Amino acid sequence: MDAIHIERLCKTFNNGRKALDSVDLNVGEGEMVALIGASGSGKSTLLRHIAGFTASDPAPSHVTLLGRPIQQNGKVAREVRSIRRDVAFVFQQFNLVGRLTVRTNVLIGALSRVPLWRRLIGRFPRAEQELAAASLSAMGIADHINERASTLSGGQQQRAALARALVQRARIVLADEPIASLDPESSRRVMGLLQSLNEDHGLTVVVSLHQIDIAMKYCARTVALRNGCVVYDGPSASLTPALLRELYGAAAEELLTDTTIDSDTDADTGPAQHTRVRQVERAAAHVEAASTRAAAFASVASS
Repeated sequence: MDAIHIERLCKTFNNGRKALDSVDLNVGEGEMVALIGASGSGKSTLLRHIAGFTASDPAPSHVTLLGRPIQQNGKVAREVRSIRRDVAFVFQQFNLVGRLTVRTNVLIGALSRVPLWRRLIGRFPRAEQELAAASLSAMGIADHINERASTLSGGQQQRAALARALVQRARIVLADEPIASLDPESSRRVMGLLQSLNEDHGLTVVVSLHQIDIAMKYCARTVALRNGCVVYDGPSASLTPALLRELYGAAAEELLTDTTIDSDTDADTGPAQHTRVRQVERAAAHVEAASTRAAAFASVASS
């Protein structure tokens, strides 16, 4: 089953600009997919539509998450809150409450499972408290559990946001440019943790990025947007500078910026390389399946 299934998604802003133009996309469970594009290409808009934050144009289209429609034909589903329990949205600006402790910010991910009276007085069950502590430990910031969120660095706040996704027990993570405001070292840590959520915890991850080198490093598959249209969907390794310049013209330079977030996990031999090979093969299989489904949908729509 696809974790995310999108057909003919369109969005037009009030000024008449087409933010999304007949987007078709399928993301399989357990995939980690990069969403790239120059500024204004539609990355954030697409992620917000996947999460059901924004309704699409009133035209034939639908977005399905884990087999459940979150919006269709321009209307967000009534069950959107229930569906969102499986979706963690990681924002560029972290969305933590600065005056609350890191522990409490992370426990917010468990609110849908906690009775109202516990929410009102802020008393979370012991099991949720232990889950929060374990999640912060997995993200490498357990030592900051009792500190106010406002005292953390940007990279630490983003890691707290990822810990909140674990506490939420989400099955899909949508990360909207999570490293845009971080330094190179913090960027490497956050991208590595997103990769860990995918590989170690089995979460489906879609992350929007500006730089293709980061997409190639952490994601086997990349979806490229330009002016609201999908202009490439395939293995990240195939996105050469020449192809990017063909797709984006002068705007390609924005995507080719060297971010220098190297780590010691880049060896091209051993289990890590075999894992990347399997990821590329899986990405290629999903692209082929998506093309088949899109062709079938177009045939039905035209009949």
